Amino acid sequence: MEYISYYQSPLGRILMAADDDGLTGLWFEGQRYFALSLDEEHAECLTPMLSAAAAWLDIYFSGGKPDFQVPLHIKGSAFHKEVSAIMQSIPYGTTMTYGEIAATAAARLGRPRMSARAAGGAVGHNAVSIIVPCHRVVGAGNSLTGYAGGIWRKVRLLQMEGADISRFRIPMKEKPADCILMASPS
Repeated sequence: MEYISYYQSPLGRILMAADDDGLTGLWFEGQRYFALSLDEEHAECLTPMLSAAAAWLDIYFSGGKPDFQVPLHIKGSAFHKEVSAIMQSIPYGTTMTYGEIAATAAARLGRPRMSARAAGGAVGHNAVSIIVPCHRVVGAGNSLTGYAGGIWRKVRLLQMEGADISRFRIPMKEKPADCILMASPS
């Protein structure tokens, strides 16, 4: 059985989901693929697992780097789980490209190569955003692309972590009026 609870973040309301094994979902309301992996039958109840996730988010959104990990129950294929593990290894405040994730996943899974597009699909369907930091994944050539919660949230999450976003190209249609942006390098 999955249990859900809501968390009010500075970037919008978040739906959290967990079962007895770990956190299964963390979605911004209205994001692409919202609650896609949530069991049809679930109950709203603040379990110890969801309380731990809320405590983690409290630390994160107050500008701290959480010093504990919430148990996770990642659903999906072996490839999806591997991409999730790779994302979890990206250090706070740093980034990795979809191509680097694809190369790492291929090596770990014993394949000669894997496409960045395949890695992008797995990253895009990450059900546990923020805690599994898909916002730290960027496109080739320092392009900020592909965040299901919106590029503006990706920018803000990276800023909160102290990442230097001045080196990233941000699509014009995704730039919110109140977002602090730096000039892109030429």
